[in-house]
Amino acid sequence: MVMTRIAVGTHKGAYVVEGNGNEWSVEGPLFPGWKATTFGAAPDGTHITAVGSNWFGVGIQTSADFHEWEQTDSPPGWPDGGDRKMEQIWTIHNDGPRLWAGVSEAGLFISDDQGQTWDPVTGLNEHPTRPDWEPGFGGLCAHRILTSGDQVWVGISAVGVFRSDDGGVTWQLKNDGVPPAGQPDDAPRTEVGYCVHGLAHEPANPQRIWRQDHSGMFRTDDGGDTWHRIENGLPSGFGFVIWRDGASGRLFTVPLTSDQNRVPVDGELRVYSSDDGGDSWSVAGSGWAEAPQFTGVLRGAFHGDDSGGFCFGTTGGKLWLTTDNGDRWQQLDPSFPRIEAIRLLS
Repeated sequence: MVMTRIAVGTHKGAYVVEGNGNEWSVEGPLFPGWKATTFGAAPDGTHITAVGSNWFGVGIQTSADFHEWEQTDSPPGWPDGGDRKMEQIWTIHNDGPRLWAGVSEAGLFISDDQGQTWDPVTGLNEHPTRPDWEPGFGGLCAHRILTSGDQVWVGISAVGVFRSDDGGVTWQLKNDGVPPAGQPDDAPRTEVGYCVHGLAHEPANPQRIWRQDHSGMFRTDDGGDTWHRIENGLPSGFGFVIWRDGASGRLFTVPLTSDQNRVPVDGELRVYSSDDGGDSWSVAGSGWAEAPQFTGVLRGAFHGDDSGGFCFGTTGGKLWLTTDNGDRWQQLDPSFPRIEAIRLLS
């Protein structure tokens, strides 16, 4: 039986779950007293975990084997004495030679030395619209980064999607077709005020991007110049997860009831999938709990390995796993604190 290893980032440290489908062991907590907010990997394959503390700020932990860890000396940081606070590293994205980090308060940083040191991306961090940026429920969050050559897309809550066509030097907002957060489709468009929850794209055609937004599920086929709704079959357009399997092209999302009630619709915790680019959606596979499940799934708490394996964690601390591209799902036995981040290690 193939062993599965899952890294679990929670409000109370990180854990590693390992098992063969029937029996599961738990290692941890790693980084006790710290919140583990996202996982990543450096260009040389080094594992990276971002951590945060109400007392000590943020940190970057690195490991060659996901057992022994070392904290770097220079995580992303705002200048001392300024009005921006580095409370969380939301995402770490590897585009090959470079690492990108999206942070609070809605900032972008880059590293060209395996995550040891970080430089601010001034064009985005000091964008002319910044005085008008407003936080979403979780603050000002730069939480999603996509790259393709010189093109970079960043999703910021509650500002919108930004695109750079010159490697991060200059940036343009790309939100045409998406209503501002909390507004109807026919509401007047604003420059900012769009609450992006998640982004995914097709590497072979990076101009095709899927967007789970506060206002619903959307797709663009022109790199973000125009967006349109793709919610056929979904019980709700609200949610945080959007994931595309690199091997099959299958899309996954986890619908929640609404902004005001961030739990599964009618208590039915389900992953929905699409095999036609988001034109239609249906419940992914079987194995779902019959008893009501009133627990959410956050944007960083879903991860796949592009070989048919996917795992997600809930705000109630439970893990769900599939190893056959979503045909059969299993809830694992271990329970954890509120789950922020998931990464399938094998």
